[in-house]
Amino acid sequence: MTSDLQIYSEEHLLAQLETAPYTNGYFTLRFYADQQHKPSKERTGSVEEFYLYPSGGTLRDKEYSLIWYAARFDTSHGFVPPNQAWRKTQDVRTSEEENT
Repeated sequence: MTSDLQIYSEEHLLAQLETAPYTNGYFTLRFYADQQHKPSKERTGSVEEFYLYPSGGTLRDKEYSLIWYAARFDTSHGFVPPNQAWRKTQDVRTSEEENT
């Protein structure tokens, strides 16, 4: 049985993070959305994009409205996203800081 990663759960969020695009400081994720445009824990007729900002541990909807904050997903509280694109941006920042 395959898992539908678009059904919202923390495990599916982490799984999507492994390959999610990282641009402008956030990851783009896709989940089923309920009628209030919040991530749904069950299949619905709508899939929407959500944005995880790891520097603040916030998940935002397609209009960038705050859905939730979770320290577990906040890099200032020790979260390290499992994504190579994010790690590369951190490596660049570290080397730039060392050169200044």
